[in-house]
Amino acid sequence: MAAKKSGDGDCDVEVVVVGAGPVGLTLANILGLQGVRTLVLEDRDTLIDYPRGVGLDDESLRTFQAIGLVDAVLPHTVPNQILRFYDGKRRLLAEMAPADACFGWPKRNGFVQPLVDAELLRGLERFDHVRVLWGRPMTGCAETADGVTVSLGGSDGQEPQTVSARYVVGCDGGRSATRRLMGVSFDGTTSSTRWLVIDIANDPLGHPNSEVGADPARPYASISIAHGIRRFEFMIHADETDEQAEDPEFVAAMLAPFLPRPHEVDVIRHRVYTHHSRIAGAFRRGRMLLAGDAAHLMPVWQGQGYNSGIRDAMNLGWKLAAVVRGQARPSLLDSYDTERRKHARAMIDLSTMVGKVISPTNRRVAGIRDRVIRAASAVPTLKRYVLEMRFKPMPRYEQGAVVHDQPRRPDSPTGTLFIQPRVDTRTKTDLLLDDVIGTGFAVLAWNNNPRVLLGEKAFGRWAALGASFVAVRPSTQLHWTPPDEADDPAVTIVGDRTGELKSWFDRHSESVLFLRPDRCIAAACIAQRAPEVSARLFDILALTGEGGDRPDATGPVLHVPQSTAESAGTVP
Repeated sequence: MAAKKSGDGDCDVEVVVVGAGPVGLTLANILGLQGVRTLVLEDRDTLIDYPRGVGLDDESLRTFQAIGLVDAVLPHTVPNQILRFYDGKRRLLAEMAPADACFGWPKRNGFVQPLVDAELLRGLERFDHVRVLWGRPMTGCAETADGVTVSLGGSDGQEPQTVSARYVVGCDGGRSATRRLMGVSFDGTTSSTRWLVIDIANDPLGHPNSEVGADPARPYASISIAHGIRRFEFMIHADETDEQAEDPEFVAAMLAPFLPRPHEVDVIRHRVYTHHSRIAGAFRRGRMLLAGDAAHLMPVWQGQGYNSGIRDAMNLGWKLAAVVRGQARPSLLDSYDTERRKHARAMIDLSTMVGKVISPTNRRVAGIRDRVIRAASAVPTLKRYVLEMRFKPMPRYEQGAVVHDQPRRPDSPTGTLFIQPRVDTRTKTDLLLDDVIGTGFAVLAWNNNPRVLLGEKAFGRWAALGASFVAVRPSTQLHWTPPDEADDPAVTIVGDRTGELKSWFDRHSESVLFLRPDRCIAAACIAQRAPEVSARLFDILALTGEGGDRPDATGPVLHVPQSTAESAGTVP
């Protein structure tokens, strides 16, 4: 590490991120955007250069949008990818092809993970205050009164070293050294069933979609990724050894039912693996936290391992920035475990259940399954339920950094993700809503001025945090201003270009929303209650605007990037 600069405080960095995989790199980009001094440690010498995850969802793309990298990521994706399930005779059982994009992006996207990870790494070059050290494993970690001392292993003649930080986040995979140092359990099961994964360049099938074969003779998957890469996965039977499964002739035999010339393929890699369904006993212990595979592992069948890790980074990133910048008390970090654990557990359970449905090798059991699925598909509502992926658990925070009405209403939008339609402003058209709002907190009101609703005191508190203020109107009213009033320069007027915002407010009685940086609705209310709900939310979020965990903290906790602020007019 370079010597500390004057004014850097009493630590080398504020956050050490262990692991330069997608979760660690995403978290480092989030922290980098907030001015947090961050060090990423990786025991490998370079990024992993072969595909692992193969599917991105809409929430992950929304996160990449938030960190300003979605345009770099999109060229490595196949949007709106269809997934079809077949029985042992290759007859269609079910299909997933969700058409809506309520969060601004397609729900299913194939992607090439090494190329996307490379874009995340390249994104860190924007920040002088974020560094990545390759070939430097974390060998020890000791919590002190006001921080953490991290020991770094040496390689290639490098001397062992120590670094002091405020917090350490382990994004170092299923075999996480961070989790072991924390003394945290990794509860769950590992399946005894093995699978052979084969990644092939110059896709010998070439079609853009994917399929899963629930074939009792040998369940399989065929997945189109992007850039001409296809993944095949085959169940390995109990009487087949790992060595046998990795033999090129065995690989060719697996591919033979699908390809006319199975020996003539360009194999990137092939290996045997097992599925894990595990979750850490705690995501936080003092100043050490876990994210991604270090916190939870799940079977591949819903493609949610990668995406769950990106959700972790988005949920944790803004909270960690708020704490280390001195704008929130450390207790805010407790909400990370509270919010992410339940949803990660739900994803593990769903992925495990789908695997059990796909994997039976008993023909009688498989036949019963097929009849049940076909009967369900004959019911239009059930068919849409599968087609539109309504079974996918969505984040809904009943506890944590949210303010619910008491008694809590089941139809309340609080704790859910807000939609992201395309909108207009008075100066630009056809924008995604998040690009108008920016990356920080936001107070959004339908047909009202948030400043008037909040009052000057509450408005000033949010403004001090770098929040944006949005007044949503029907597009017919976008350019209207009362003759006796001037436009409020601190409030962005948004026109409901598609009508989706009005439709959302049609379904809810609340007209004022307090949005967190991860676009979760932290609180919602009718217009007249905005001041009191705002005050409650400041308490729940542990927002202080003073003191906090960073002695030299100044300025707002969450910054809107300058280009976004200027174009959207959201910074007072």
